[in-house]
Amino acid sequence: MAKEIQTFIKLTVKGGQANPAPPIGPALGAKGVNIMEFCKRFNAATQDKEKMGKVLPVIVTVYKDKSFDFIIKTTPATVQLFEAAKLKQGQGSPESNRKKVGSVTWEQVEAIAKDKMADLNCFELHPAMKMIAGTARSMGITIAGNAPWAN
Repeated sequence: MAKEIQTFIKLTVKGGQANPAPPIGPALGAKGVNIMEFCKRFNAATQDKEKMGKVLPVIVTVYKDKSFDFIIKTTPATVQLFEAAKLKQGQGSPESNRKKVGSVTWEQVEAIAKDKMADLNCFELHPAMKMIAGTARSMGITIAGNAPWAN
């Protein structure tokens, strides 16, 4: 028989660096989750080179008996776009339609879309690329070249 779900908790944690300090501790402690057990399991799951030190969204499912499961999502598209454009985190344009802060190529957009495909609500690569391109545009990042589907 399936466990009865109490709640879901959404967190953003750096891979391999979960600790009981805020924001993790208070969010999990308020729901009665064993904070140290979560930190140990999360850090063990994110020890590989791909996830270590990167910002990762996590959805924690808390059950009525205070046990939990968690799902680790892929790095947010904004973080990946900052890395691709070689910008510091949080340096998007205040006026994205006027001031451009960086540039990426369609190949980089395609790589990000392939990585994010599991978390996006589309089934094909081109719509996923359009979603990533829209995110880049709203951040003030231009995309060099012509779109692959425009040819």
